[in-house]
Amino acid sequence: MAAAAAQGGSMGPLVGAIDQGTSSTRFLVFNANTSELLSHHQVEIKQKFPKEGWVEQDPNDILQSVYECVEKTCEKLNQLNVDIANIKAVGVSNQRETTVVWDKQTGEPLYNAIVWLDLRTQSTVERLLKRIPGHNKSFLKSKTGLPLSTYFSAVKLRWLLDNVKEVRQAVHEGRALFGTIDSWLIWCLTGGKDGGIHCTDVTNASRTMLFNIHSLEWDTELCKFFGIPMEILPKVRSSSEIYGLMSSGALSGVPISGCLGDQSAALVGQMCFKDGQAKNTYGTGCFLLCNTGQKPALSEHGLLTTVAYKLGRDKPVCYALEGSVAIAGAVVRWLRDNLGIAKSSDEVEKLAAEVGTSYGCYFVPAFSGLYAPYWEPSARGIICGLTQFTNKNHIAFAALEAVCFQTREILDAMNKDCGIPLSQLQVDGGMTNNKILMQLQADILCIPVVKPSMPETTALGAAMAAGAAEGVGVWSLNPDDSTAVTCERFEPQINPEESEYRYTRWKKAVKRSMGWETAEPQVNGETSIFCSLPLGFFIMSSLLMLIGAKYISGNCK
Repeated sequence: MAAAAAQGGSMGPLVGAIDQGTSSTRFLVFNANTSELLSHHQVEIKQKFPKEGWVEQDPNDILQSVYECVEKTCEKLNQLNVDIANIKAVGVSNQRETTVVWDKQTGEPLYNAIVWLDLRTQSTVERLLKRIPGHNKSFLKSKTGLPLSTYFSAVKLRWLLDNVKEVRQAVHEGRALFGTIDSWLIWCLTGGKDGGIHCTDVTNASRTMLFNIHSLEWDTELCKFFGIPMEILPKVRSSSEIYGLMSSGALSGVPISGCLGDQSAALVGQMCFKDGQAKNTYGTGCFLLCNTGQKPALSEHGLLTTVAYKLGRDKPVCYALEGSVAIAGAVVRWLRDNLGIAKSSDEVEKLAAEVGTSYGCYFVPAFSGLYAPYWEPSARGIICGLTQFTNKNHIAFAALEAVCFQTREILDAMNKDCGIPLSQLQVDGGMTNNKILMQLQADILCIPVVKPSMPETTALGAAMAAGAAEGVGVWSLNPDDSTAVTCERFEPQINPEESEYRYTRWKKAVKRSMGWETAEPQVNGETSIFCSLPLGFFIMSSLLMLIGAKYISGNCK
Protein backbone atom coordinates (compact mmCIF):
# COMPACT_ATOMS: atom_id res chain seq x y z
CA MET A 1 0.00 0.00 0.00
CA ALA A 2 2.74 2.47 1.04
CA ALA A 3 4.94 1.52 -1.90
CA ALA A 4 2.20 2.32 -4.39
CA ALA A 5 1.38 5.54 -2.61
CA ALA A 6 5.01 6.67 -2.76
CA GLN A 7 4.52 7.52 -6.45
CA GLY A 8 2.79 10.63 -5.08
CA GLY A 9 0.69 12.92 -7.19
CA SER A 10 1.26 11.01 -10.46
CA MET A 11 -1.38 8.44 -9.59
CA GLY A 12 -4.39 10.49 -10.73
CA PRO A 13 -7.76 10.99 -9.04
CA LEU A 14 -8.53 9.54 -5.61
CA VAL A 15 -11.86 8.90 -3.90
CA GLY A 16 -12.54 8.64 -0.18
CA ALA A 17 -15.12 6.43 1.55
CA ILE A 18 -16.64 6.78 5.01
CA ASP A 19 -17.52 3.26 6.18
CA GLN A 20 -19.61 3.70 9.34
CA GLY A 21 -20.39 0.25 10.74
CA THR A 22 -21.95 -1.06 13.94
CA SER A 23 -18.65 -1.78 15.67
CA SER A 24 -16.29 0.73 14.02
CA THR A 25 -15.90 3.73 11.74
CA ARG A 26 -13.30 3.85 8.99
CA PHE A 27 -12.19 6.28 6.31
CA LEU A 28 -10.46 4.75 3.30
CA VAL A 29 -8.93 6.34 0.21
CA PHE A 30 -8.82 4.52 -3.15
CA ASN A 31 -7.13 5.15 -6.48
CA ALA A 32 -10.03 5.73 -8.91
CA ASN A 33 -8.09 4.24 -11.84
CA THR A 34 -6.94 1.00 -10.20
CA SER A 35 -9.33 0.55 -7.21
CA GLU A 36 -6.20 0.21 -5.05
CA LEU A 37 -6.53 1.04 -1.34
CA LEU A 38 -3.93 3.69 -0.47
CA SER A 39 -4.55 4.43 3.18
CA HIS A 40 -7.16 4.19 5.93
CA HIS A 41 -7.85 4.80 9.60
CA GLN A 42 -10.25 2.98 11.93
CA VAL A 43 -11.88 3.86 15.27
CA GLU A 44 -13.91 1.37 17.33
CA ILE A 45 -17.41 2.54 18.29
CA LYS A 46 -18.76 1.96 21.78
CA GLN A 47 -22.15 0.29 22.07
CA LYS A 48 -24.38 0.91 25.08
CA PHE A 49 -26.69 -1.68 26.60
CA PRO A 50 -28.82 0.28 29.11
CA LYS A 51 -31.31 -2.58 29.52
CA GLU A 52 -31.57 -6.18 28.39
CA GLY A 53 -32.23 -6.21 24.65
CA TRP A 54 -31.48 -2.49 24.23
CA VAL A 55 -28.60 -1.42 21.98
CA GLU A 56 -27.69 2.25 21.60
CA GLN A 57 -24.87 4.44 20.31
CA ASP A 58 -24.14 8.13 20.80
CA PRO A 59 -24.66 9.92 17.44
CA ASN A 60 -22.05 12.53 18.42
CA ASP A 61 -19.51 9.76 19.12
CA ILE A 62 -20.21 8.39 15.64
CA LEU A 63 -19.78 11.85 14.08
CA GLN A 64 -16.53 12.54 15.97
CA SER A 65 -15.17 9.14 14.90
CA VAL A 66 -15.78 10.14 11.27
CA TYR A 67 -13.93 13.44 11.72
CA GLU A 68 -11.05 11.62 13.42
CA CYS A 69 -10.79 8.96 10.70
CA VAL A 70 -10.81 11.55 7.90
CA GLU A 71 -8.12 13.70 9.54
CA LYS A 72 -5.86 10.75 10.48
CA THR A 73 -6.11 9.21 7.00
CA CYS A 74 -5.21 12.55 5.40
CA GLU A 75 -2.19 12.82 7.74
CA LYS A 76 -1.09 9.32 6.67
CA LEU A 77 -1.44 10.28 2.99
CA ASN A 78 0.68 13.39 3.54
CA GLN A 79 3.36 11.20 5.14
CA LEU A 80 3.26 9.06 1.99
CA ASN A 81 3.72 12.19 -0.17
CA VAL A 82 0.21 11.87 -1.58
CA ASP A 83 -1.49 15.17 -2.30
CA ILE A 84 -4.93 15.10 -0.66
CA ALA A 85 -6.07 17.68 -3.22
CA ASN A 86 -6.35 14.62 -5.52
CA ILE A 87 -9.35 13.39 -3.45
CA LYS A 88 -12.17 14.36 -5.81
CA ALA A 89 -15.17 12.92 -3.96
CA VAL A 90 -16.31 11.16 -0.80
CA GLY A 91 -18.83 8.31 -0.52
CA VAL A 92 -20.76 7.17 2.56
CA SER A 93 -21.55 3.58 3.52
CA ASN A 94 -23.39 2.97 6.76
CA GLN A 95 -25.01 0.52 9.18
CA ARG A 96 -28.63 0.44 8.05
CA GLU A 97 -31.90 0.83 10.02
CA THR A 98 -30.15 2.45 13.02
CA THR A 99 -32.36 5.40 13.91
CA VAL A 100 -31.48 8.97 14.91
CA VAL A 101 -33.72 11.97 15.66
CA TRP A 102 -32.05 15.35 16.12
CA ASP A 103 -32.85 19.05 16.59
CA LYS A 104 -32.24 21.02 13.39
CA GLN A 105 -31.88 24.29 15.34
CA THR A 106 -29.20 23.14 17.79
CA GLY A 107 -27.74 20.29 15.73
CA GLU A 108 -27.89 18.01 18.78
CA PRO A 109 -29.39 14.49 18.89
CA LEU A 110 -32.59 14.25 20.94
CA TYR A 111 -31.80 10.69 22.05
CA ASN A 112 -29.14 8.06 21.48
CA ALA A 113 -29.18 6.24 18.14
CA ILE A 114 -31.29 3.07 18.46
CA VAL A 115 -29.18 0.39 16.76
CA TRP A 116 -30.66 -2.07 14.25
CA LEU A 117 -30.05 -4.98 16.68
CA ASP A 118 -32.19 -3.37 19.41
CA LEU A 119 -35.19 -5.36 20.71
CA ARG A 120 -37.04 -2.79 22.85
CA THR A 121 -39.69 -2.34 20.15
CA GLN A 122 -41.13 -5.86 20.47
CA SER A 123 -44.19 -4.53 22.32
CA THR A 124 -44.56 -1.82 19.64
CA VAL A 125 -44.51 -4.54 16.95
CA GLU A 126 -47.11 -6.60 18.83
CA ARG A 127 -49.36 -3.55 19.21
CA LEU A 128 -49.10 -2.79 15.49
CA LEU A 129 -49.77 -6.44 14.59
CA LYS A 130 -53.12 -6.26 16.41
CA ARG A 131 -54.23 -3.68 13.82
CA ILE A 132 -53.42 -6.04 10.93
CA PRO A 133 -55.96 -8.63 9.69
CA GLY A 134 -54.90 -12.05 10.94
CA HIS A 135 -51.86 -10.52 12.71
CA ASN A 136 -49.95 -11.10 9.47
CA LYS A 137 -46.29 -9.97 9.76
CA SER A 138 -46.04 -9.87 5.95
CA PHE A 139 -49.00 -7.50 5.53
CA LEU A 140 -46.79 -4.57 4.43
CA LYS A 141 -44.41 -6.69 2.33
CA SER A 142 -46.08 -5.87 -1.00
CA LYS A 143 -45.04 -2.22 -0.61
CA THR A 144 -41.90 -2.47 1.51
CA GLY A 145 -40.45 -5.94 0.80
CA LEU A 146 -40.08 -6.33 4.58
CA PRO A 147 -41.91 -8.18 7.38
CA LEU A 148 -43.05 -6.22 10.43
CA SER A 149 -40.09 -6.59 12.80
CA THR A 150 -38.06 -4.83 15.49
CA TYR A 151 -35.25 -4.68 12.89
CA PHE A 152 -36.50 -1.77 10.80
CA SER A 153 -36.48 1.99 11.43
CA ALA A 154 -40.22 2.78 11.49
CA VAL A 155 -40.88 0.88 14.74
CA LYS A 156 -37.80 2.45 16.38
CA LEU A 157 -39.05 5.90 15.38
CA ARG A 158 -42.54 5.03 16.68
CA TRP A 159 -40.96 4.01 20.01
CA LEU A 160 -39.09 7.33 20.25
CA LEU A 161 -42.31 9.27 19.60
CA ASP A 162 -44.14 7.21 22.23
CA ASN A 163 -41.47 7.24 24.93
CA VAL A 164 -39.16 10.28 24.61
CA LYS A 165 -40.74 13.61 25.56
CA GLU A 166 -37.96 15.65 23.90
CA VAL A 167 -38.61 13.92 20.57
CA ARG A 168 -42.38 14.47 20.76
CA GLN A 169 -41.92 18.13 21.68
CA ALA A 170 -39.39 18.77 18.88
CA VAL A 171 -41.72 17.14 16.34
CA HIS A 172 -44.64 19.26 17.61
CA GLU A 173 -42.54 22.45 17.34
CA GLY A 174 -41.17 21.57 13.88
CA ARG A 175 -37.56 21.23 15.06
CA ALA A 176 -37.09 17.46 14.63
CA LEU A 177 -35.32 15.66 11.79
CA PHE A 178 -35.21 11.87 11.41
CA GLY A 179 -32.62 9.86 9.60
CA THR A 180 -30.61 6.69 9.46
CA ILE A 181 -26.86 7.09 10.07
CA ASP A 182 -26.19 8.21 6.46
CA SER A 183 -28.65 11.10 6.83
CA TRP A 184 -27.19 12.18 10.18
CA LEU A 185 -23.63 12.15 8.80
CA ILE A 186 -24.38 13.91 5.50
CA TRP A 187 -26.42 16.61 7.30
CA CYS A 188 -23.58 17.24 9.77
CA LEU A 189 -20.74 17.03 7.24
CA THR A 190 -22.43 19.47 4.83
CA GLY A 191 -22.99 22.19 7.44
CA GLY A 192 -25.39 20.84 10.07
CA LYS A 193 -27.58 23.59 11.55
CA ASP A 194 -25.93 26.03 9.11
CA GLY A 195 -27.42 24.68 5.90
CA GLY A 196 -26.74 20.93 6.15
CA ILE A 197 -28.37 18.73 3.50
CA HIS A 198 -31.11 16.45 4.91
CA CYS A 199 -31.20 13.48 2.54
CA THR A 200 -30.89 9.72 2.25
CA ASP A 201 -30.52 7.32 -0.66
CA VAL A 202 -32.94 4.71 -1.97
CA THR A 203 -31.08 1.77 -0.36
CA ASN A 204 -31.28 3.21 3.14
CA ALA A 205 -34.84 4.47 2.65
CA SER A 206 -35.90 0.94 1.65
CA ARG A 207 -34.95 -0.30 5.15
CA THR A 208 -37.29 2.00 7.08
CA MET A 209 -40.70 0.36 6.30
CA LEU A 210 -41.92 3.85 5.33
CA PHE A 211 -40.68 3.68 1.72
CA ASN A 212 -42.55 2.26 -1.26
CA ILE A 213 -39.93 0.23 -3.15
CA HIS A 214 -41.98 0.41 -6.38
CA SER A 215 -42.70 4.16 -6.59
CA LEU A 216 -39.38 4.97 -4.82
CA GLU A 217 -41.12 7.51 -2.57
CA TRP A 218 -42.12 7.87 1.06
CA ASP A 219 -45.56 6.28 1.25
CA THR A 220 -48.38 8.28 2.87
CA GLU A 221 -50.31 5.14 3.87
CA LEU A 222 -47.26 3.56 5.51
CA CYS A 223 -46.48 6.78 7.38
CA LYS A 224 -50.10 6.95 8.52
CA PHE A 225 -50.01 3.31 9.69
CA PHE A 226 -46.94 3.96 11.86
CA GLY A 227 -48.07 7.47 12.83
CA ILE A 228 -44.94 9.14 11.44
CA PRO A 229 -45.14 12.83 10.36
CA MET A 230 -43.70 13.01 6.82
CA GLU A 231 -42.12 16.45 7.34
CA ILE A 232 -39.36 14.94 9.52
CA LEU A 233 -38.24 12.50 6.78
CA PRO A 234 -35.15 13.17 4.62
CA LYS A 235 -35.35 13.75 0.87
CA VAL A 236 -34.71 10.49 -1.02
CA ARG A 237 -31.95 10.67 -3.66
CA SER A 238 -30.14 8.18 -5.87
CA SER A 239 -27.04 6.35 -4.59
CA SER A 240 -24.69 8.29 -6.88
CA GLU A 241 -25.06 12.08 -7.19
CA ILE A 242 -23.63 15.18 -5.53
CA TYR A 243 -25.59 15.78 -2.30
CA GLY A 244 -23.43 18.63 -0.97
CA LEU A 245 -19.87 19.64 -0.09
CA MET A 246 -17.78 18.81 2.98
CA SER A 247 -18.03 21.97 5.09
CA SER A 248 -14.91 21.67 7.28
CA GLY A 249 -11.67 19.84 7.93
CA ALA A 250 -8.92 18.65 5.59
CA LEU A 251 -11.43 17.82 2.83
CA SER A 252 -13.48 21.02 3.01
CA GLY A 253 -15.13 21.70 -0.37
CA VAL A 254 -14.93 18.07 -1.58
CA PRO A 255 -18.32 16.76 -2.79
CA ILE A 256 -20.14 13.96 -0.98
CA SER A 257 -21.49 12.12 -4.00
CA GLY A 258 -22.12 8.49 -3.06
CA CYS A 259 -24.40 6.96 -0.47
CA LEU A 260 -25.27 3.28 0.01
CA GLY A 261 -26.39 1.14 2.93
CA ASP A 262 -23.44 -1.08 3.83
CA GLN A 263 -24.79 -4.29 2.26
CA SER A 264 -25.69 -2.57 -1.00
CA ALA A 265 -22.24 -0.98 -1.01
CA ALA A 266 -20.65 -4.43 -0.71
CA LEU A 267 -22.78 -5.70 -3.62
CA VAL A 268 -21.49 -2.81 -5.77
CA GLY A 269 -17.93 -3.29 -4.50
CA GLN A 270 -18.07 -6.96 -5.54
CA MET A 271 -19.26 -5.82 -9.01
CA CYS A 272 -22.49 -7.86 -8.69
CA PHE A 273 -24.25 -5.89 -11.44
CA LYS A 274 -25.89 -8.84 -13.23
CA ASP A 275 -29.03 -10.80 -12.30
CA GLY A 276 -28.16 -13.77 -10.13
CA GLN A 277 -24.82 -12.46 -8.87
CA ALA A 278 -24.56 -12.63 -5.08
CA LYS A 279 -22.22 -11.81 -2.19
CA ASN A 280 -22.11 -12.56 1.54
CA THR A 281 -20.70 -9.98 3.96
CA TYR A 282 -19.42 -11.07 7.38
CA GLY A 283 -19.54 -8.13 9.78
CA THR A 284 -21.38 -7.62 13.06
CA GLY A 285 -24.18 -9.51 11.33
CA CYS A 286 -24.08 -11.59 8.18
CA PHE A 287 -25.85 -10.50 4.99
CA LEU A 288 -26.33 -12.44 1.77
CA LEU A 289 -27.58 -10.35 -1.17
CA CYS A 290 -28.48 -11.55 -4.66
CA ASN A 291 -29.06 -9.07 -7.49
CA THR A 292 -32.51 -9.67 -9.05
CA GLY A 293 -32.33 -6.90 -11.65
CA GLN A 294 -34.86 -4.13 -12.31
CA LYS A 295 -37.89 -5.98 -10.96
CA PRO A 296 -38.36 -6.68 -7.24
CA ALA A 297 -38.69 -10.40 -6.47
CA LEU A 298 -40.80 -11.34 -3.45
CA SER A 299 -39.44 -14.21 -1.37
CA GLU A 300 -41.52 -17.19 -0.30
CA HIS A 301 -38.79 -18.48 2.02
CA GLY A 302 -38.21 -15.74 4.60
CA LEU A 303 -35.88 -13.43 2.67
CA LEU A 304 -36.26 -9.66 2.28
CA THR A 305 -36.82 -7.72 -0.92
CA THR A 306 -34.66 -4.61 -0.87
CA VAL A 307 -33.32 -1.88 -3.15
CA ALA A 308 -29.81 -2.88 -4.26
CA TYR A 309 -28.73 0.47 -5.78
CA LYS A 310 -29.64 3.31 -8.13
CA LEU A 311 -26.36 4.57 -9.49
CA GLY A 312 -27.46 7.98 -10.80
CA ARG A 313 -30.52 10.22 -10.93
CA ASP A 314 -31.48 9.00 -14.40
CA LYS A 315 -30.23 5.43 -13.97
CA PRO A 316 -32.58 2.47 -13.35
CA VAL A 317 -33.10 1.09 -9.86
CA CYS A 318 -31.97 -2.47 -9.20
CA TYR A 319 -33.32 -4.79 -6.52
CA ALA A 320 -31.97 -7.65 -4.43
CA LEU A 321 -33.14 -10.56 -2.32
CA GLU A 322 -31.48 -10.46 1.08
CA GLY A 323 -30.92 -12.95 3.86
CA SER A 324 -30.11 -11.14 7.11
CA VAL A 325 -28.43 -12.76 10.11
CA ALA A 326 -28.26 -10.59 13.25
CA ILE A 327 -25.21 -12.10 14.95
CA ALA A 328 -21.99 -13.04 13.13
CA GLY A 329 -18.88 -11.07 14.14
CA ALA A 330 -20.84 -9.98 17.21
CA VAL A 331 -20.57 -13.52 18.60
CA VAL A 332 -16.76 -13.27 18.54
CA ARG A 333 -16.98 -9.90 20.30
CA TRP A 334 -19.30 -11.53 22.88
CA LEU A 335 -16.80 -14.33 23.54
CA ARG A 336 -14.12 -11.67 24.04
CA ASP A 337 -16.00 -9.01 26.03
CA ASN A 338 -18.68 -10.96 27.91
CA LEU A 339 -17.15 -14.39 28.55
CA GLY A 340 -13.52 -13.27 28.50
CA ILE A 341 -12.33 -16.52 26.92
CA ALA A 342 -10.12 -14.59 24.47
CA LYS A 343 -8.43 -11.20 24.38
CA SER A 344 -8.85 -10.68 20.62
CA SER A 345 -10.67 -11.97 17.55
CA ASP A 346 -7.41 -13.59 16.38
CA GLU A 347 -7.24 -15.53 19.65
CA VAL A 348 -10.75 -16.94 19.03
CA GLU A 349 -9.50 -18.27 15.70
CA LYS A 350 -6.46 -19.85 17.42
CA LEU A 351 -8.64 -21.48 20.09
CA ALA A 352 -10.87 -22.99 17.38
CA ALA A 353 -7.87 -24.13 15.32
CA GLU A 354 -6.36 -26.00 18.28
CA VAL A 355 -9.28 -28.46 18.42
CA GLY A 356 -10.64 -28.39 14.85
CA THR A 357 -14.08 -29.53 16.06
CA SER A 358 -16.89 -28.45 18.38
CA TYR A 359 -17.04 -32.01 19.77
CA GLY A 360 -20.83 -32.11 19.39
CA CYS A 361 -21.34 -28.65 20.91
CA TYR A 362 -23.75 -26.34 19.02
CA PHE A 363 -24.13 -22.60 19.56
CA VAL A 364 -27.21 -20.66 18.41
CA PRO A 365 -26.33 -16.97 18.97
CA ALA A 366 -29.92 -15.67 18.89
CA PHE A 367 -29.07 -12.70 21.13
CA SER A 368 -31.56 -10.53 19.25
CA GLY A 369 -33.99 -13.26 18.28
CA LEU A 370 -33.65 -14.99 14.91
CA TYR A 371 -33.72 -13.02 11.65
CA ALA A 372 -33.91 -14.70 8.21
CA PRO A 373 -35.41 -17.10 7.41
CA TYR A 374 -37.36 -17.44 10.71
CA TRP A 375 -38.14 -13.86 11.86
CA GLU A 376 -38.66 -15.23 15.36
CA PRO A 377 -38.19 -12.54 18.06
CA SER A 378 -38.92 -15.00 20.90
CA ALA A 379 -35.70 -16.97 20.26
CA ARG A 380 -32.67 -16.51 22.53
CA GLY A 381 -29.10 -17.73 22.40
CA ILE A 382 -28.30 -21.27 23.53
CA ILE A 383 -25.25 -23.54 23.71
CA CYS A 384 -26.18 -27.21 23.76
CA GLY A 385 -24.53 -30.61 23.47
CA LEU A 386 -22.15 -29.79 26.35
CA THR A 387 -20.26 -32.59 28.12
CA GLN A 388 -17.55 -32.67 30.80
CA PHE A 389 -15.06 -32.79 27.94
CA THR A 390 -16.25 -29.46 26.43
CA ASN A 391 -13.86 -26.56 26.93
CA LYS A 392 -13.46 -22.97 25.68
CA ASN A 393 -11.82 -24.18 22.45
CA HIS A 394 -14.90 -26.20 21.51
CA ILE A 395 -17.16 -23.23 22.29
CA ALA A 396 -14.98 -20.97 20.12
CA PHE A 397 -15.21 -23.48 17.28
CA ALA A 398 -18.99 -23.81 17.74
CA ALA A 399 -19.32 -20.00 17.57
CA LEU A 400 -17.54 -19.87 14.20
CA GLU A 401 -19.52 -22.86 12.98
CA ALA A 402 -22.75 -21.04 13.97
CA VAL A 403 -21.94 -18.21 11.55
CA CYS A 404 -21.51 -20.78 8.77
CA PHE A 405 -24.71 -22.68 9.62
CA GLN A 406 -26.69 -19.43 9.58
CA THR A 407 -25.25 -18.63 6.14
CA ARG A 408 -26.26 -22.13 4.97
CA GLU A 409 -29.85 -21.45 6.08
CA ILE A 410 -30.15 -18.22 4.12
CA LEU A 411 -28.32 -19.65 1.10
CA ASP A 412 -30.80 -22.58 1.02
CA ALA A 413 -33.67 -20.06 1.09
CA MET A 414 -31.99 -18.00 -1.66
CA ASN A 415 -31.56 -21.07 -3.88
CA LYS A 416 -35.24 -21.98 -3.45
CA ASP A 417 -36.38 -18.45 -4.32
CA CYS A 418 -34.05 -18.01 -7.29
CA GLY A 419 -34.36 -21.56 -8.62
CA ILE A 420 -30.71 -21.64 -9.69
CA PRO A 421 -28.30 -22.75 -6.92
CA LEU A 422 -25.14 -20.67 -6.52
CA SER A 423 -22.08 -22.55 -7.73
CA GLN A 424 -19.75 -20.55 -5.47
CA LEU A 425 -20.07 -17.88 -2.78
CA GLN A 426 -18.35 -14.49 -3.06
CA VAL A 427 -17.51 -13.18 0.40
CA ASP A 428 -16.22 -10.01 2.05
CA GLY A 429 -16.12 -8.24 5.41
CA GLY A 430 -13.79 -8.25 8.40
CA MET A 431 -14.46 -11.86 9.43
CA THR A 432 -13.20 -13.20 6.10
CA ASN A 433 -9.64 -12.73 7.42
CA ASN A 434 -10.39 -15.78 9.60
CA LYS A 435 -9.17 -18.70 7.49
CA ILE A 436 -10.74 -21.32 9.81
CA LEU A 437 -14.12 -19.62 9.27
CA MET A 438 -13.75 -19.50 5.48
CA GLN A 439 -12.79 -23.19 5.28
CA LEU A 440 -15.66 -24.11 7.59
CA GLN A 441 -18.01 -22.14 5.36
CA ALA A 442 -16.93 -24.03 2.25
CA ASP A 443 -17.30 -27.34 4.11
CA ILE A 444 -20.80 -26.56 5.39
CA LEU A 445 -22.07 -25.15 2.06
CA CYS A 446 -20.38 -27.85 -0.05
CA ILE A 447 -19.43 -25.17 -2.61
CA PRO A 448 -16.25 -23.09 -3.02
CA VAL A 449 -15.94 -19.80 -1.11
CA VAL A 450 -14.17 -16.99 -2.98
CA LYS A 451 -12.60 -14.08 -1.12
CA PRO A 452 -11.09 -11.05 -2.89
CA SER A 453 -7.53 -10.22 -1.82
CA MET A 454 -8.75 -6.71 -0.92
CA PRO A 455 -11.70 -7.45 1.40
CA GLU A 456 -12.80 -3.81 1.91
CA THR A 457 -15.55 -4.11 -0.68
CA THR A 458 -18.14 -2.15 1.35
CA ALA A 459 -15.96 0.97 1.38
CA LEU A 460 -14.96 0.30 -2.23
CA GLY A 461 -18.63 0.27 -3.30
CA ALA A 462 -19.25 3.65 -1.65
CA ALA A 463 -16.12 5.06 -3.34
CA MET A 464 -17.24 3.71 -6.72
CA ALA A 465 -20.67 5.34 -6.38
CA ALA A 466 -19.07 8.66 -5.37
CA GLY A 467 -16.43 8.63 -8.10
CA ALA A 468 -18.94 7.72 -10.83
CA ALA A 469 -21.41 10.49 -9.91
CA GLU A 470 -22.40 13.09 -12.47
CA GLY A 471 -20.20 16.15 -11.94
CA VAL A 472 -17.36 14.00 -10.56
CA GLY A 473 -16.87 11.33 -13.25
CA VAL A 474 -13.51 9.91 -12.16
CA TRP A 475 -14.59 6.26 -11.80
CA SER A 476 -15.91 3.90 -14.47
CA LEU A 477 -18.49 1.33 -13.35
CA ASN A 478 -18.06 -0.70 -16.54
CA PRO A 479 -16.78 -4.16 -15.49
CA ASP A 480 -14.55 -4.23 -18.59
CA ASP A 481 -12.68 -1.16 -17.31
CA SER A 482 -11.97 -2.59 -13.86
CA THR A 483 -8.68 -4.11 -12.83
CA ALA A 484 -8.70 -7.90 -12.47
CA VAL A 485 -9.21 -8.83 -8.82
CA THR A 486 -7.06 -11.56 -7.31
CA CYS A 487 -8.95 -13.95 -5.06
CA GLU A 488 -8.34 -16.62 -2.47
CA ARG A 489 -10.41 -19.74 -2.98
CA PHE A 490 -11.53 -22.23 -0.30
CA GLU A 491 -12.70 -25.63 -1.57
CA PRO A 492 -14.90 -28.03 0.48
CA GLN A 493 -12.73 -30.59 2.30
CA ILE A 494 -15.33 -32.84 3.98
CA ASN A 495 -17.87 -35.13 2.36
CA PRO A 496 -21.45 -33.85 1.92
CA GLU A 497 -22.84 -36.54 4.28
CA GLU A 498 -20.84 -35.20 7.24
CA SER A 499 -21.80 -31.65 6.36
CA GLU A 500 -25.48 -32.62 6.24
CA TYR A 501 -25.26 -34.46 9.59
CA ARG A 502 -23.78 -31.39 11.34
CA TYR A 503 -26.31 -29.07 9.71
CA THR A 504 -29.22 -31.29 10.82
CA ARG A 505 -27.93 -31.19 14.42
CA TRP A 506 -27.67 -27.40 14.17
CA LYS A 507 -31.31 -27.16 13.00
CA LYS A 508 -32.28 -29.22 16.05
CA ALA A 509 -30.53 -26.67 18.27
CA VAL A 510 -32.29 -23.79 16.49
CA LYS A 511 -35.69 -25.30 17.30
CA ARG A 512 -34.72 -25.45 20.98
CA SER A 513 -33.84 -21.73 20.98
CA MET A 514 -37.32 -20.68 19.88
CA GLY A 515 -40.21 -19.59 22.10
CA TRP A 516 -37.78 -18.82 24.91
CA GLU A 517 -38.77 -15.23 25.62
CA THR A 518 -42.39 -14.63 26.68
CA ALA A 519 -44.21 -11.45 27.59
CA GLU A 520 -44.41 -12.23 31.33
CA PRO A 521 -44.77 -9.44 33.89
CA GLN A 522 -41.38 -8.26 35.11
CA VAL A 523 -40.08 -6.56 38.22
CA ASN A 524 -36.98 -4.40 37.71
CA GLY A 525 -36.32 -6.18 34.44
CA GLU A 526 -36.44 -9.64 36.06
CA THR A 527 -39.37 -12.04 35.97
CA SER A 528 -40.83 -12.19 39.47
CA ILE A 529 -41.71 -15.53 41.05
CA PHE A 530 -44.78 -13.78 42.47
CA CYS A 531 -46.16 -12.97 38.99
CA SER A 532 -47.86 -16.36 39.40
CA LEU A 533 -50.26 -16.24 42.39
CA PRO A 534 -50.44 -20.03 42.96
CA LEU A 535 -46.64 -20.24 42.89
CA GLY A 536 -46.42 -17.22 45.20
CA PHE A 537 -48.81 -18.78 47.74
CA PHE A 538 -46.93 -22.08 47.55
CA ILE A 539 -43.56 -20.42 48.23
CA MET A 540 -44.92 -18.21 51.05
CA SER A 541 -46.67 -21.16 52.75
CA SER A 542 -43.52 -23.27 52.42
CA LEU A 543 -41.46 -20.49 54.04
CA LEU A 544 -43.96 -20.15 56.90
CA MET A 545 -43.92 -23.95 57.48
CA LEU A 546 -40.10 -23.89 57.49
CA ILE A 547 -40.00 -21.03 60.04
CA GLY A 548 -42.65 -22.76 62.16
CA ALA A 549 -40.75 -26.05 62.12
CA LYS A 550 -37.53 -24.29 63.13
CA TYR A 551 -39.35 -22.53 66.00
CA ILE A 552 -40.90 -25.81 67.27
CA SER A 553 -37.59 -27.66 67.05
CA GLY A 554 -35.91 -24.82 68.97
CA ASN A 555 -38.47 -25.06 71.78
CA CYS A 556 -38.07 -28.84 72.02
CA LYS A 557 -34.36 -28.58 72.87
